[in-house]
Amino acid sequence: MYLELLSEARSLMEKAVAGAGYSSPDMYLGESAHADVSSALPFRLGKELKKNPAQIAKEIVSKMGTSEHIGKVDAAGPYVNFYANEKYLAESLGDILKKGRSSVLLPPKGVKVVLEHTSANPTGPLHVGRGRNPVIGDTLARVMRSGGYDVQVQYYVDDMGKQEATIVWGYDHLDSLSLKPPEIEKPDHAIVEVYRAATDLRKSNEAVEKEISEILNKYEHMDPEVSEKFKKMVNTCMDGQKTTLARMNVFYDLFVWESGFVKNGSVNEIVERLAKTPYAERKDGALALNLSSFGMDKDFVLTRADGTSLYTTRDIAYHIWKLSNCDEAVNVLGEDQKLAMQRLDATLKILGEKKTPRIVFYSFVSLPEGRMSTRKGVVVNLDDLLDEAVARAYIEVDKRRKDLPEDKKRKIADLVGIGAIRFDIIRVAPEKSITFKWEQALDFEKQGAPFIQYSHARTCSILEKAKPGSFDATVLKEKEEAALIKKMAMLPYVVDVASKDLKPHLLANYARELAESFNQFYRFVPVLSAEPELREARLALVDAARITLANALDLLGIAAPEEM
Repeated sequence: MYLELLSEARSLMEKAVAGAGYSSPDMYLGESAHADVSSALPFRLGKELKKNPAQIAKEIVSKMGTSEHIGKVDAAGPYVNFYANEKYLAESLGDILKKGRSSVLLPPKGVKVVLEHTSANPTGPLHVGRGRNPVIGDTLARVMRSGGYDVQVQYYVDDMGKQEATIVWGYDHLDSLSLKPPEIEKPDHAIVEVYRAATDLRKSNEAVEKEISEILNKYEHMDPEVSEKFKKMVNTCMDGQKTTLARMNVFYDLFVWESGFVKNGSVNEIVERLAKTPYAERKDGALALNLSSFGMDKDFVLTRADGTSLYTTRDIAYHIWKLSNCDEAVNVLGEDQKLAMQRLDATLKILGEKKTPRIVFYSFVSLPEGRMSTRKGVVVNLDDLLDEAVARAYIEVDKRRKDLPEDKKRKIADLVGIGAIRFDIIRVAPEKSITFKWEQALDFEKQGAPFIQYSHARTCSILEKAKPGSFDATVLKEKEEAALIKKMAMLPYVVDVASKDLKPHLLANYARELAESFNQFYRFVPVLSAEPELREARLALVDAARITLANALDLLGIAAPEEM
């Protein structure tokens, strides 16, 4: 109900500001460490009017009216502070218990969003360095759906690059590579072995390089035999990648193959349109765009000298199609793609497109040894990181719960290990770098997902001992009780802000704070041993905490175990 509280504060503020003789299109309302809602408008007006902001705040408060859920308003320096009343607390608690898991769903906005994320090359397993992409993308999709957006999640399959042609050639020439048919269980791990061997040979053998280019040319012209080979290799690798992603609780609505835009003529049409613009230049047979007027020095190459298209050209076709099928497009991309997106944005404008995608850029994940890279050194596969996380989680679970049967310990370890990876990735703002640390990710005490999961399990344990019945919320007078209710009531607000601003890390911060608030309540306020009337009300509060913790974890794509 925090959104309703904000709305009431805004209404009161607008009337009081006008009554005090001031005007502003924005009331500058938001969270505060010192009140339930706070306005910084007096500070803004003070700077604008060269007047004491504290005096402005007092004048505004003197004109303040009353509302249903705000019990007190005061001026504190240049701020106007609003405080919720008991009715707000009681109704917030009742609302969560009545709506249950749907208490986090905001009304539909009528906005269709296409969210593209991960879209890794089908040349091998996903690796740790880019592990943020699926976690950021999936969390954003969950948050935006909860925020009322109609979201379709897409994976753009790069099936036409020279890398894929290298794999097709490699599987046709296993003998030349001194390779046997790979017998590795996971198909994406098998394919990367062929890719590496074929790439090494390609670099030192011009004849092989030529054969691979010919294969790529045939695929672009939809040679049936070559097309079937590409399809088989791409699907084989994608099956392995999908297994990894599903293990992380990441799923997609639509896989869009880039070759489709060559088949349907979209790429040729775009090349022809761009060739007629004043930005087009021919260099050694290749078509390029001169984007110097957009502040870019290097030309944007669209086709090879032999006329075959490049990834960039097909990406333009994909974006035009994507933007025509939604109200808003969101891309999750590594920070190394900033220049590519600037070029795409400029090209879309040249083509007269009105919309461009919103981009969430992320910095890469590092292990303590150094930054992960697709092009330098040895990379750590995401599968290996997940295996290690589950193994380490099992040690912690086994240490704490010797009483559990082995299968249950294994199941909990899987939920905890995968959750630890997701949370440690999403807790940091995407644009900030991450160095992955096991002691932090698997922290059961305060920092990691296990702490939040354990808090949920604790609520379930309490409710196993006693089920809540009818209760009177007005008996909940302790400050820890009020703090917990207020924190729970804020989840829809956090969803609203995170979905509008594309900031999924806000959910991680909220979930940790919610778990801290619940544990603070449980530490200082007796539940099962309380007097009957208090016991019933506090059991209801625990049940609401269970619902809200489960909702927060679900938005993060993390399991909410009932036992740990």
